[in-house]
Amino acid sequence: MALTSGTRLGRYEIRTQIGAGGMGEVYLALDSELDRTIALKILHSEIASDTQRMRRFIQEAKAASSLNHPNILTIYEIGKTDSIDFIAT
Repeated sequence: MALTSGTRLGRYEIRTQIGAGGMGEVYLALDSELDRTIALKILHSEIASDTQRMRRFIQEAKAASSLNHPNILTIYEIGKTDSIDFIAT
């Protein structure tokens, strides 16, 4: 599911797609509330509907958010909007 520039997911506005892989797609987006650029990882719907995979997705986000290092991304939010599961980094 490719999102187009200008699409809004809650407070995030899609700018452009920057990657895609087995779990989903990654977009450059704007966080309109905090006025900052973020990466938004969108899960494929098949992944999001699989309970075990969603557990791994949340585990990945929790593991990354527990670390604090300049070379490790910061997790801003795990969310769901318009039935789309995402992680904002």
